[in-house]
Amino acid sequence: MALPRRFLPPLSALMAFEAAARHGSFTAAAHELNVSQAAISRRVQLLEELLSLTLFERIRQRVVLTPAGAAYARELQEALGRIGRATVNTMAAREGNATLNIATLPTFGTRWLIPRLPDFAAKHPQITINLPTRIETFDFTAEPLDAAISFGDPVWPGAVVDRLIEEELVPVAARKLLARHRIRKPEDLFKIPLLQQATRPTAWADWFAALNIACPPVPLGPRYGQFSMVVQAAVIGLGAAIVPRFLVERELKQGELIAPFSQTIGSKQAYCLFYPEAKRNDPALRAFRDWLVETAKPLAAADPAAKS
Repeated sequence: MALPRRFLPPLSALMAFEAAARHGSFTAAAHELNVSQAAISRRVQLLEELLSLTLFERIRQRVVLTPAGAAYARELQEALGRIGRATVNTMAAREGNATLNIATLPTFGTRWLIPRLPDFAAKHPQITINLPTRIETFDFTAEPLDAAISFGDPVWPGAVVDRLIEEELVPVAARKLLARHRIRKPEDLFKIPLLQQATRPTAWADWFAALNIACPPVPLGPRYGQFSMVVQAAVIGLGAAIVPRFLVERELKQGELIAPFSQTIGSKQAYCLFYPEAKRNDPALRAFRDWLVETAKPLAAADPAAKS
């Protein structure tokens, strides 16, 4: 239902306030919008009169948002951002192009998805892929995203799920570190720091358990927030890491990392593509979905965990 017009302030006033709030300065806002400082002041004053609220406190030569102004600015910035994105997408659609906003996990996006995107771009040059990062589950109705690639149980309320890649975790370390500590059998790994990823706190214990080796109950080494950090720490010799094999393909191939033991562990969880039911038949998203599933197939077929 459309809002009454009295709740829709002039766009010029909204833009003046948003720019002033973002810069914390009427002067900077005036420069951005190519108007005078007095014009910014008048437009903000108009908005305050319409809202019956004080949006800025004038302190000496500065303007500071009031709590109400800060809350309004946050919502307004999101709303104006949506309008801008809608405009760009509509213009692109008019020209036969499309833009998809695909949320992805940082390491998955950097190490696996982006290196493969040139193939998608060659096959679908009319589709632009934007890749914002998200770590936690979110509500598609609250964020302007077309789909998300995430790891975990394939349950996302109100979303269609395509399972892509199951994990095969493998221990890796720098060649020099393994040689220096004479790592010959799995138990020898206890001689060096065992790097951990925050979302896989039991990975090392699970790996040793698969070999019927008791793992010390205390933390074994530094903990990092993302696999990309764990991999880099392993490359420079800070310790051994246990990571999804597909995320270290390049390092293993180039010899930056060595997998000293063949034992791997799988997971019942997987990397999945999630998207709203309403987007199921969107042509651009369908093209991306089909390409992504097809691109992941060789990896899934080669992954022992996917067959268990």
